[in-house]
Amino acid sequence: MRFVDLENWPRRQQYEFLKNFFYPHFSLCANMDITTFYPRAKGSGSTFTIAFVYVLSRAANEITEFRYRMRADQVVEHDTVHPSTTVLAEGDLFSFCNLEYSRDFSTFAEKGAERFAEARMNPVVENVPGRDDFLFMTSLPWVSFTSMMHPLNLEQIDSVPRFAWGKFFPEGERLKIPLNVQAHHAMMDGVHMGRYYQLVQEYLDDPGSYLGAA
Repeated sequence: MRFVDLENWPRRQQYEFLKNFFYPHFSLCANMDITTFYPRAKGSGSTFTIAFVYVLSRAANEITEFRYRMRADQVVEHDTVHPSTTVLAEGDLFSFCNLEYSRDFSTFAEKGAERFAEARMNPVVENVPGRDDFLFMTSLPWVSFTSMMHPLNLEQIDSVPRFAWGKFFPEGERLKIPLNVQAHHAMMDGVHMGRYYQLVQEYLDDPGSYLGAA
């Protein structure tokens, strides 16, 4: 982790303009093509969810703006950010599940499966004090939504990006899934969000490069 030199930061003007907005977050939704990815993920020995979380996390770690976080009057850039996703537990309740990102999919999937099982058995809904190196994620597999807004506590600084995905749906011979991304505008702009979606789609189109042989 490093502290950003705000005096010489190229986006200082945008940061100063946007940081004190009452609601400085913006949200996008797009349909991603998982025609190639879906069968490879299901046959990877892991689960679709863990494989999809991996893709979203890998893309976020490769775009600097997704690793920026606001802290009072400072901005930090994390070396690595980690997914924290919701898990459905007994009684239709959800639990937070903090995962450790690894670029190696096998390592990520193995540890991820253990964390998912723990979260289902012992649901926890609380933040980790002092940590903002997360990517908050959730899924709504019951609906193919076209828009999404995540809850935020506007009484405190929160610049952690949010991600959500919905129900698969066919489009001709293709299989699609809605993906939502929400971010703090002082940390990134539409161009960075656009690059993120492009990179996610590249990974979805080439699962063999990280899931291994079919």
